Amino acid sequence: MKRIDAYLFFENECREAMTFYQQCLGGDLSLMPMGESAVADQMPADKKDLIMHSSLINGGVILHGADNCMGNTLVKGKTMALSLNCSSDEELHDIYNKLSAGGTATHTPRVEFWGDTFGMLTDKFGVDWMLSYRPQE
Repeated sequence: MKRIDAYLFFENECREAMTFYQQCLGGDLSLMPMGESAVADQMPADKKDLIMHSSLINGGVILHGADNCMGNTLVKGKTMALSLNCSSDEELHDIYNKLSAGGTATHTPRVEFWGDTFGMLTDKFGVDWMLSYRPQE
């Protein structure tokens, strides 16, 4: 495994929150609005300014965030996932299968439009996980 990052979810305030965290923690902030993503044409007009993915990086501190673009109900206290960056596709699938046992597989691992293999699940303890693997270029 490469690392685990915190991934925060917001109700239409990701840009504001991540900008605030940058002011507090320093570092470089990148924001990808839905309207600039590969799925922009599939999104309603009122969601185009929402943030699909953001990263705040300051040395070894990495914080990711996104707006609630999928329409799920966010429950206060359940707005964070652990994002596990795997070293191989095999490792991702193995860990995904183990973590999802007794839990809920919410996004079966598959290669996504940004090039990573990506999967999401909630384990049997209610912890949300996002697993990804980026092949070497």
